[in-house]
Amino acid sequence: MIKSLLIANRGEIARRIIRTARKMGIRTVAVHSDVDAGMPFVREADEAVCIGPAPARESYLVQAKILDAAKATGAEAIHPGYGFLSENAEFAEAVEAAGLVWVGAPPHSIRAMGLKDAAKKLMVEAGVPVTPGYMGENQDPAHLKAEADKIGYPVLIKAVAGGGGKGMRKVDAPGDFADALVSCQREAASSFGDDRVLIEKYILGPRHIEVQVFGDRHGNVVHLFERDCSLQRRHQKVIEEAPAPGMDAATRAAVCEAAVKAALAVDYVGAGTIEFIADASEGLRADRIWFMEMNTRLQVEHPVTEAITGQDLVEWQLRVASGEPLPKKQEQLSINGWAMEARLYAENPSNGFLPSTGPLLRLKLPRGIRVDSGVEEGGEVSPFYDPMIAKLIVAAPSRPAAAAKLAQAARRVEVWPVRTNAAFLARAADDPDFVAGHIDTGFIERHAERLVPAAEPSPVVQQAAARALLPEATDAWTSLSGFRANAAPDRRVEVEIAGHAHLVTIDDSELRARDHDVGSERLLFLDGEAWPIDEPRADHAGGGGGVSDGTLLAPMPGKVIAVEVAEGDHVSRGQKLLVLEAMKMEQAMLAPFDGVVAELKAAVGAQVSEGTVLARVEKAED
Repeated sequence: MIKSLLIANRGEIARRIIRTARKMGIRTVAVHSDVDAGMPFVREADEAVCIGPAPARESYLVQAKILDAAKATGAEAIHPGYGFLSENAEFAEAVEAAGLVWVGAPPHSIRAMGLKDAAKKLMVEAGVPVTPGYMGENQDPAHLKAEADKIGYPVLIKAVAGGGGKGMRKVDAPGDFADALVSCQREAASSFGDDRVLIEKYILGPRHIEVQVFGDRHGNVVHLFERDCSLQRRHQKVIEEAPAPGMDAATRAAVCEAAVKAALAVDYVGAGTIEFIADASEGLRADRIWFMEMNTRLQVEHPVTEAITGQDLVEWQLRVASGEPLPKKQEQLSINGWAMEARLYAENPSNGFLPSTGPLLRLKLPRGIRVDSGVEEGGEVSPFYDPMIAKLIVAAPSRPAAAAKLAQAARRVEVWPVRTNAAFLARAADDPDFVAGHIDTGFIERHAERLVPAAEPSPVVQQAAARALLPEATDAWTSLSGFRANAAPDRRVEVEIAGHAHLVTIDDSELRARDHDVGSERLLFLDGEAWPIDEPRADHAGGGGGVSDGTLLAPMPGKVIAVEVAEGDHVSRGQKLLVLEAMKMEQAMLAPFDGVVAELKAAVGAQVSEGTVLARVEKAED
């Protein structure tokens, strides 16, 4: 068994690996950037090494620094977690060449599945059904456009070397193809160093089904059943669950068998995920589920598989990397109950889900469930890395019970001043269509109006908050920042106060709220949202548009990656002027009206803070 392990990652996955390693008696070494020096994973490891500045390309992605840290600390093995170098075949080879144990997929398997076009060809040869599309070498834009026209719209442009929702664009009409291709190629080159793409038929009403597979060095491969990751926004997973709703035994057997066949085709070792796309317009059927890609690493959503199978997948990884056979045979694995995971992000749903960064003066996460988090109260959400604050993981005997438990957990989140998607997650888990299992990858976009919280609390909540927090005030409304006194007078509102906790009954519905002093502010935490009292909220203009005078402000801290106009240019309303990138997301800044670019203060490569003036457009004269 491995005795010492360096974790080439950060945040919640580093803490997750440390937890299992400690249980197994394995010494752990953390590597970290200078900005991460105070993070919990650094403190929890047995030893830690600083490997460079905050940008990942100068620290977590520098292979030589990680290998030097392993040598200096006497680590026997390296676990890459997910993201960063986890699917980098060259790094895996360098680890093995240094005489270290690589806790991941074999380099040849990573290469075989790393390029989506080659992987699909391999799957066709292995008898695994694949999505219709173009996977050829000809990357000429005109040729790609012709292939898209031949496939029929809508189509999906995907980076050949992509993953994690990056380098992916849906195209609904021929006229949109050229711009989408350029944007996709730019993002692919930036994220993966490879701008090649493939074209797939876009499946209407798609479900994202993935199967957890595991292989060992003795030729054994098993599956640990499926997960459903259909609840997505901008191709990023939001809520994952296991098993998949509506999956009957025959379809499960066919899909899981195809997943094992795919793993065997590349001599797979370790934890991997075979991802499928399903046309669920008539329910889940084996003949309408196609291979998309393989992730040759542990997945963010692995806890839901652990919950329904009772297995520790990180322990499996460490045992397999040490040369042991798989801990269980296929017939020893079964599904028990239902599990769901929600990704709590630092973002503002009411402002276009833009990233929210800054100090975590208040961070209270729900108890009684599994919470995997990389940060703690008093820490900070940095603009340099993924904006995920925590994963909320629940398990229950049935799917409706799991959904209710997840909604309750999301409602109990208290975070300030960083904004989060907690209220959005609660609404999604509570949504009747979600609870009924009527889901696909377009669910969030289709139901955005009822899922995204408003920028202001509802009139009834305003009234309840005033009574709960300022019952003695004669004009309570004036003390609630942003609240307006327009509550419906015919609603019955009762408030029970016990310390800082408030049970608010509105007609027959109950809301649970808490007030808390955070620094110099008093906050009301209600259903996953935070509302300041007595102090005005410091909301910033944003959303990729401009203010009334034509000044465009940066809606988030980030890097200018494209400038498509010059001072003096005439522009039309909605025309793209420049593009910002932060926390794995691109944000286009658009002209607010027809006019002329009077000022342009942004340059490609510049790092800007939230609220920075980027450009100013003057209205065109009539």
